Amino acid sequence: MQQAYIHTPLGTALLEGDANGISKIHVLDGDVPVSAVIPAELQEAASQLAEYFSGNLTQFTFKLNPQGTDFQKKVWQALVAIPFGKTTSYQALSVQLGDVKAIRAVASANGKNPLWIVVPCHRVIGSDGSLTGYAGGLWRKKWLLEHETPPVQQSLF
Repeated sequence: MQQAYIHTPLGTALLEGDANGISKIHVLDGDVPVSAVIPAELQEAASQLAEYFSGNLTQFTFKLNPQGTDFQKKVWQALVAIPFGKTTSYQALSVQLGDVKAIRAVASANGKNPLWIVVPCHRVIGSDGSLTGYAGGLWRKKWLLEHETPPVQQSLF
């Protein structure tokens, strides 16, 4: 398993993966130095994340290899289907997955998402539109949602 630490506007991120794909992207708190060399298996992910943060990428295409239960993987696949710049609720996600009563299990799987940003758990909000829990901190969730839905420039005329 290869590792690299990259700079993002939200802190240093740890990337882990191998030839089978990226298995983990996690933002870290604290001052962690970035990697001087990015292993070949992680270079595409690092490049696409840089493009995302620069505002030039809305969909990731590098190979993913998250580790989790079948249910967690099902939830993560549903998260990947949330369009860039859009949000959904835990309840709507539960309904989409076929069991409205599974809302807590869906929220738990969402919280165990190992692929920060790429599997966009930040796009899941409360049914009332509130920003609910986020493992990376609500300030990061707010930043990501604002990054993906910048204000539209209004015409003065």
